[in-house]
Amino acid sequence: MLFLIVLAAKGLRELPGVQEFLAAYPGWTTLPKDAPVGLPAWLGWQHFLNAFFLVLSIRSGWLLRTTTRPKAYWTRRNQGAFKTRGKPTKIGLDLWLHLSLDALWALNGAIFIVLLFVTGQWMRIVPTSLDVVPNALSALLQYASLDWPLENGWTNYNALQLLAYFTVVFLAAPLAIITGLRMSAAWPKKAGSLNMMFPIEAARAIHFPTMIFFALFIITHVTLVLATGALRNLNHMYAAADDEGWAGFWFFAGSLAITTTFWLLVRPVFLRPVASFSGTVTRS
Repeated sequence: MLFLIVLAAKGLRELPGVQEFLAAYPGWTTLPKDAPVGLPAWLGWQHFLNAFFLVLSIRSGWLLRTTTRPKAYWTRRNQGAFKTRGKPTKIGLDLWLHLSLDALWALNGAIFIVLLFVTGQWMRIVPTSLDVVPNALSALLQYASLDWPLENGWTNYNALQLLAYFTVVFLAAPLAIITGLRMSAAWPKKAGSLNMMFPIEAARAIHFPTMIFFALFIITHVTLVLATGALRNLNHMYAAADDEGWAGFWFFAGSLAITTTFWLLVRPVFLRPVASFSGTVTRS
């Protein structure tokens, strides 16, 4: 299948009309004149934290869908509004982990959004002209034909990257948070009109496909980072440098090791003592 896609893309690029299209739309758009150049250091640790919480959220979300019966339960000590008919709300330990990770991911995401707009970095991932669409199609065709678009992520992402990052930050992430909140005990149960406008069934139907989207994005993103100049790309992402040194690689390797370790630690035997700090953990 992949071979056929590459073959078809290469064939399309031989057509005169397509060649004219690629010449007119090389795959990237012009940034605003006051757009910042380069990537700041804070983007490196934000990139790590976002990836860390997101990957573990996907892991815990998958456990929720595939585990028939929780191996442990968590009950909040200070219940407040988290009660069902006056009784304390007890949830599975996997759900506690998922909600905790999602809360940390949302908090980190809020910090990320603030920094984006304070530093002007938003101009690099928010479309500012309509020609982003044909340029994104041009970049997609270039990727599909394995003739990578000429680019330099240090100064300007190509149009396809720009749309992908915009979708992740400003569409998929808020959608995941809102649908997750709708399914949680924190959602107001007595808000009749709001609940009719946004039924929990709709939230469930959206939340899981959003998780699949994030998983596919991560796989595609990492693959292209490594295939289109690994050392330079990793330095952009982790070391705030535009060179081919090894600093970014080692930061990436360290972040991968940390994430993998926590992935393996997502087990009741390790989660129980952590969850007990904020509630009571029982086996039934």
